[in-house]
Amino acid sequence: MTDRTTVDASLAAPGEDPGVPPAPRDLPEPTTNPTLADWEALAAREVRGADLLWATPEGIAVKPLYTAADVTQDPGLPGFAPFTRGVRASMYAGRPWTVRQYAGFSTAEASNAFYRRNLAAGQKGLSVAFDLATHRGYDSDHPRVVGDVGKAGVAIDTVEDMKILFDGIPLDKMSVSMTMNGAVIPVLAFFIVAGEEQGVPRAALDGTIQNDILKEFMVRNTYIYPPGPSMRIISDIFGYTSREMPKFNSISISGYHMQEAGATQLHELAFTIADGREYVKYGVASGLDIDKFAGRLSFFFAIGMNFFMEIAKLRAARVLWHRVMTELGAKDERSKMLRTHCQTSGVSLTEQDPYNNVMRTTIEAMAAMLGGTQSLHTNALDEAIALPTDFSARIARNTQIVLQEETGMTRVVDPLGGSYYVESLTQQLVDGAWALIERIEHEGGMAKAVAAGWPKAMIEEAAAARQARVDRGEDVIVGVNKYKLETQDAIDILDVDNVAVREAQMARIARVKAARDEPACRAALDALREGARGTGNLLELAVTAARARATLGEISRAMEDVFGRYGTQPTPVKGVYGGAYGGDPKWARLEEGVASTERRLGRKPRMLVAKMGQDGHDRGANLVSSMFGDLGFEIVPGPLFQTPAEAAALAVERDVDVVGASSLAAGHKTLIPELIAGLREAGRADIKVIAGGVIPAQDYQLLRDMGVQAIFGPGTNLVEAAAEVLRLLGHNMGPVEEAAE
Repeated sequence: MTDRTTVDASLAAPGEDPGVPPAPRDLPEPTTNPTLADWEALAAREVRGADLLWATPEGIAVKPLYTAADVTQDPGLPGFAPFTRGVRASMYAGRPWTVRQYAGFSTAEASNAFYRRNLAAGQKGLSVAFDLATHRGYDSDHPRVVGDVGKAGVAIDTVEDMKILFDGIPLDKMSVSMTMNGAVIPVLAFFIVAGEEQGVPRAALDGTIQNDILKEFMVRNTYIYPPGPSMRIISDIFGYTSREMPKFNSISISGYHMQEAGATQLHELAFTIADGREYVKYGVASGLDIDKFAGRLSFFFAIGMNFFMEIAKLRAARVLWHRVMTELGAKDERSKMLRTHCQTSGVSLTEQDPYNNVMRTTIEAMAAMLGGTQSLHTNALDEAIALPTDFSARIARNTQIVLQEETGMTRVVDPLGGSYYVESLTQQLVDGAWALIERIEHEGGMAKAVAAGWPKAMIEEAAAARQARVDRGEDVIVGVNKYKLETQDAIDILDVDNVAVREAQMARIARVKAARDEPACRAALDALREGARGTGNLLELAVTAARARATLGEISRAMEDVFGRYGTQPTPVKGVYGGAYGGDPKWARLEEGVASTERRLGRKPRMLVAKMGQDGHDRGANLVSSMFGDLGFEIVPGPLFQTPAEAAALAVERDVDVVGASSLAAGHKTLIPELIAGLREAGRADIKVIAGGVIPAQDYQLLRDMGVQAIFGPGTNLVEAAAEVLRLLGHNMGPVEEAAE
């Protein structure tokens, strides 16, 4: 039994030792009908006047308490417009979400075996990850993709690869999602032909193709063609699938990669809905009936660690999509339903203390479920370091199965519906996102906004602000900037033999070309070129070319001959990092180090930030460029998709002092040593090469032996990294932490 002066440890006031009984103090007498003012007075006394308000990166002021007064909209009922509470009346009480794990690596044979093991263990749908060579429309034998083949996904060069990928997996019974945008035409054509040759008519094929090119131009960068032809490709896929593939989802409009690139949840929500609006407008403009294709559109969102914000985001997305489709003239309520796949966050995973990632993924999976997703991928604990192993993939998959089978969470529809906080947060996201969507429409639509560059700039500014908060310890990441381990446990990782995979792919390409009817193949490719010049349906023409055994690279090149290949130059944001560190003594000391180096060199220290290979994810490279630029370095932002030889030539031409090589897609063991060799051959071995990104600790020594001067993995504090770079450039700095003493 307790008296009124005893508190549980969890109720200790700030500054109190929970293990020591507190001094007696007056507690309020029981109140029959306490008011909000009564609560405010009691809370203020408990926290001794501390301010409990906090602002999210979205600009939403979050209070410590929500009441009925904060709920301004009735969320309605599940299954009914505007679908705030879910697109189906019974939701998971009737059928749980689909466990759809995203996977693919190495060869089609290896990926097929992995899929079959996962399906046997309880996975319900497939989600295919393609390698970067495939994404960018290159066959595995192309000289630009030497380090990329099979590394971040499965290599697909021919129909034969696609048939092997789904060998023993009946395509008339299995729903297949394919994350593909740039080379969407040949990949979808291969899938259709593989189904035909498995005995499955295209009308029976079930699944989703991502086909979301606006997002690629904004953040992920695995595009091939300029924006205009890319939008035509999407319309052609809408037209073909609406006629020929009634069960197939013709686009998955993706916000996932926006959040991974640094977008706030508000940015992700607004820009994703605006992308969807743009695609529907293009489909209608091409002559399609909105209600004939809109019901086959789906969405794809990231689920990060801001638990309630993510739940509210999915609810808000359904409200916004219903509003958008109503305005665009859809009559069928199915056209107005936002159905979504979700994936737990990759950027929230940490290399440091990686077993914490199991908990992060579980929390994010619960948010996706409570938000009402239709299918879900849960990331593996080692994905901040390398491709997942069978061990880590099993834990990730079973996270979902345990939630479905053991917790009872599926038995109540929208269990957070009516929560004062969740309903208020949902409405604030709806209002904030709608303001951005209206700005986009006022300026001519999302395609024009993307061309103008301001959505991308918003995302990059948010990414820089987030990284600065992490580096300053304002945003806590357990095991990274707080509660750090003295030593890190090594974990087993999956390593793909890129050389062996590429040799096997090149051999298969040669066999396919030797066995095909060459005149028929050439005729099909010529017809595709003519269709690109005119108005022929590109997917229909590509299916004919795929049947004739044209390769992915040949089909892509036929369209490239007409449309050209698109390229952009990164433009780092300025002032965000420096602004966050205004008045910080550590930053001031680094600025003095840069100024001292400038005096010694007779110019600013110069850094090339290089993105080699076909990996277009540029968040890390952009953050490095922004931070070092704010510090006073002259930054040379290298073009995306450089070869090591091109990066070395640019470094020599611009007379840089250091090259920062950014790696995310496991090409570091091939690409970075080639860069160093190129600098040596050019007589510039004095140029320092540093590496950053997703590089397993097991590979550090190999890179050092080949000449890499410093390696900065995920979770690196960029301020501390800058001190190390200055030391490499000859500035005698002690530990940067000393600046705070």
